[in-house]
Amino acid sequence: MQLLSWALVAGGVCPYGDRARPRSVPPLAWTRTPVTWSQCGRTPPPGVSPSAPVTGLTFQDAEVLAAQIGGRLPTSVEWEWMAIGASLRRYPWGDQEWTPARANLRGSRYGQPTPVDLHPAGATPDGLRDVAGNVWEWTSTPVLGDGSVIRGGSYRSLPLYARGKFLNAAPRDRASAGIGVRVVRNL
Repeated sequence: MQLLSWALVAGGVCPYGDRARPRSVPPLAWTRTPVTWSQCGRTPPPGVSPSAPVTGLTFQDAEVLAAQIGGRLPTSVEWEWMAIGASLRRYPWGDQEWTPARANLRGSRYGQPTPVDLHPAGATPDGLRDVAGNVWEWTSTPVLGDGSVIRGGSYRSLPLYARGKFLNAAPRDRASAGIGVRVVRNL
């Protein structure tokens, strides 16, 4: 099992969502990448790298994994703050448009989740990688119809979905090859 690496993201006031409602976010420790197969001690499916994000997790599976790692799922507000920061970046890496060097999105050559260290140009200023693309990330924020907000886009997503303010939702019982988990801890 590979050790997790954590990054501190300073707190602040997030202008959340389309209406930019101010929401306070405390400083938090985040896993630097989505949790990988090797980090959680699981065997990936055939043809998938052990350093690719663990996928195929329902919301409940993601909550259990986060707790086993010593953290929890972030809220959608916390996730958005981590992605846009105090400078209100359009994308996690900044305001520059997407290129295949920044994130694994539709139009990349991969067509599946990739190792989390392949896109250093897409890192946030705090050093978090794969915030955009590769796999959507579960949040703890519920939506109507027994779903939860997912953030970040996946390898099948258009670049628009990689924007820090873009959110989507998935049924909590969905276990998809395009949804993973990033863990957060209160300080």
